Amino acid sequence: MRTILWAASLALVGSCGVLCARQDAPKEKPAEKPAEKPADGAAAAPASKKDNPVKSTPEVLAAAKKIFGYDCSMCHGANGDGKGELVESMKLTMKDWRQTTAVGELSDGDIYDLIVKGKDKMVGEGDRLAPPKVWGLVHYVRTLSKKSGS
Repeated sequence: MRTILWAASLALVGSCGVLCARQDAPKEKPAEKPAEKPADGAAAAPASKKDNPVKSTPEVLAAAKKIFGYDCSMCHGANGDGKGELVESMKLTMKDWRQTTAVGELSDGDIYDLIVKGKDKMVGEGDRLAPPKVWGLVHYVRTLSKKSGS
């Protein structure tokens, strides 16, 4: 009986090791798809050339503020001042989004692209956030400069 229990325990520990190794194995990147052309044959405009399709409503801004709070504020600061808790330890130089010059020179599409693709040490949201949520964050980032009165 002891031999059976010992063998079962050994098999269980061994299978856990195999599962952990599989989880740590590098995942293959999916092959990039060529950009699809719209039905009229024109090339699709990059996000930086697009207007924000989401209306800025109190509900959109509240949802974006929540996302900003748990996804962005650790670096950008709770109020967008660029003084989040990770700035010093990661040796980051952040813009103060409260300054109108920090966002004024960027189009909505530029901000969208920064959120989705990331920049430097900032990891982009990619497919983790649906496009309407990202566009909501664009509206929220723009409100940060309006709140400070700068």
